Amino acid sequence: MRIRSVEVCRLERPPDASAEPATPRREPWAVHAEVANPMSKFQRFKRHRSLWLPKWPPVFVKVTAEDGTWGLGMTSHGRPVAAIIEDHLGPLLIGENAFAVERCWDLMNRATKPYGTSGLACCAISALDLALWDLVGKLLDRPVYELLGGPARERIFTYATGNDVDWYQECGFRAFKLACPYGPADGWEGLQANEELVARAREQIGDEAELMLDCYMAFDVDYTVRLAEQLRPYHLRWIEEFLFPEDFEGHRAVRERIPWQPLAGGEHLFTPWPFRRLIEDRSLDVLQPDIFWVGGLTACRHICTIANAANVAVILHGGGMHPYGLHLTAAMPNTPWAEYFIASPPGIPLNQTKPLLATVVPEAGFIFPTDAPGFGLEVKEEWLKPFFG
Repeated sequence: MRIRSVEVCRLERPPDASAEPATPRREPWAVHAEVANPMSKFQRFKRHRSLWLPKWPPVFVKVTAEDGTWGLGMTSHGRPVAAIIEDHLGPLLIGENAFAVERCWDLMNRATKPYGTSGLACCAISALDLALWDLVGKLLDRPVYELLGGPARERIFTYATGNDVDWYQECGFRAFKLACPYGPADGWEGLQANEELVARAREQIGDEAELMLDCYMAFDVDYTVRLAEQLRPYHLRWIEEFLFPEDFEGHRAVRERIPWQPLAGGEHLFTPWPFRRLIEDRSLDVLQPDIFWVGGLTACRHICTIANAANVAVILHGGGMHPYGLHLTAAMPNTPWAEYFIASPPGIPLNQTKPLLATVVPEAGFIFPTDAPGFGLEVKEEWLKPFFG
């Protein structure tokens, strides 16, 4: 079965009027909370990531086989990524065997070397790779997790990311990841405020629930060590993404200085090769690739394989929020948890605030994908419009 066409799309989904929305109790944490980030040293952009991140929309890719069956993938970063697909990678895939997903991934990886596979090109590869897996699942009438060898677990333990911890408890979660508000630019006062946030959360959830801290590339080595030592009494399950992702020597230095503190990261790394370096250095305890950025499901599967050989866990960035991540997490032996980010207001049930393309939401802290063919996406073909139309 050959690939007939590759189309870059926008998704124009009609609003869901099936349920009367609940009344929120308060504004969600993300509306006003400051979050430490790589731009925190610049006062003009410090307050919120929306002040400096580009306003690029999601990109969808529809790959259609000779018989008219189509698969859907998606990624981030708007026009630059859409142009790479439209002008370069999409045409290369036309005529290829739709079942040869590994071959197609290798082709795209090699074709992007002249202008760099990491970054935006890797996001383009991710969208196409996910569309191919969805297509193959539909052609074979099997869910993707069965194509990967079948389910490795019957349900997936899920943790909530965000700072409305009391609400997440009500929703049934038993593990929580906080967004760290302050970094080196905030000095001693910021360090103390970070501890206060963690202390309040630990008191709220008790000693038996898991607690993590997301630092979004905001720290240096010394600040990471100081903060970890200050937070040691609160028994963090891990500290996440504390340095620039490509600073491998810095990650190794942090590991050597605080060997007792579990560490996580990797969402802003591209292709499997940087993860091999982290595994070889034993720098991180948990690897967190993003399936929309790292090179799709194929890249994530490669990462899981080499990590499993080293007895290292893989927990996808945002992997509980969409079918793409859930299918991989369901199938791999070393993917024990899924992340579910919540920025919606407390009081609004999760099934009324589902992320884009989500088909299921966590219940009592667990989740699992449906057994529909492919990724089980509930997207109608008429909702897909040309990206450059």
